[in-house]
Amino acid sequence: MKSIRSFAVILVTLLFAVAGQVEAQYVENVSKVGTTAAPFLEIGVGARAIGMGGAFVAVASDYSSIYWNPAGMARMQYGEAGFVHTEWLADISFDNISAVNPMGNGMALGAFVTTLSMDEMKVRTIEHPEGTGELFDAGDLAFGVSYASMLTSSLSIGATAKYIHQKIWHMNADAYAVDLGLLFETPFHGLKIGMAVSNFGPKMQMTGRDTRIFYDPDPNNPGNNERIPAYLETEEWSLPLTFRAGVSIDILHNPNGFLTLAMDAIHPNDNYEYINLGAEYNYRNWFFLRTGWKTLFLDDTEQGFTAGAGLRYRLTGNMAFITDIAYADFGRLEQVFRYSLGVQF
Repeated sequence: MKSIRSFAVILVTLLFAVAGQVEAQYVENVSKVGTTAAPFLEIGVGARAIGMGGAFVAVASDYSSIYWNPAGMARMQYGEAGFVHTEWLADISFDNISAVNPMGNGMALGAFVTTLSMDEMKVRTIEHPEGTGELFDAGDLAFGVSYASMLTSSLSIGATAKYIHQKIWHMNADAYAVDLGLLFETPFHGLKIGMAVSNFGPKMQMTGRDTRIFYDPDPNNPGNNERIPAYLETEEWSLPLTFRAGVSIDILHNPNGFLTLAMDAIHPNDNYEYINLGAEYNYRNWFFLRTGWKTLFLDDTEQGFTAGAGLRYRLTGNMAFITDIAYADFGRLEQVFRYSLGVQF
């Protein structure tokens, strides 16, 4: 127990230190949009969370807790596994598989795999605007493991270690990162407070044969070697470091169900701060209605209203089948639907 508490102190210290790092990377009056690597890490996981407007850091109580707040895994009574599919913008596909298994004594382990993929496209050049006959594609991958533990009956902590890979044609970049989370349930009518830092890790840099060139160090000398192999040096880019802090509360309890209200404050290193709002009505723990609003108070955002619904069908014992759908408005861009299938065991 002493070692666990020591680990908790270290985790809390790291959480606030990393939050300070987010602040240090923030430049006043500059949003820094589009200045980070691996932006697919900012695509929310789970139709339930998205239906609630992404206000989930203090709600985290299913397999998507790995993404939003790994500390939420410690509060799960049953194991869960889920698959999430999203037809993202510009005909890009986003998929995630996550699983969480409670280990007893307030501990839980989890794992996930996330991919972003697209169809192949023609390689075009100025000389060959209709294509060179070659095809290229691009894709992203992240996978990792998570651990969570209840320190007390009210406080849980969690951490995720993950590997990140990006590629486009013959170029690729790799990095390792961690997520840290805390979840505290207050004595006030089940009010919960959550905090999480995501994607704390080194910068990413694209490397590969597409940077290979032939260099002439002395173009004025006709007798030297004009084709010395060399490589261009690409820029390093930070990961999308994000700090979330939020609250949630369950109200309107009655024999038919209850209503959950949630609010998250988001502080990313590649945009201004904003707020997510969400609500979920739980009807007898088998039918769910959700709504929310993303990126409140963020200038020039295309996101906004969200909505969703879910069904939980109990099979036998602790086994249950879970299906969710969520809608997210992207303004002038395409509307995005998310689909999740899960199983409780």
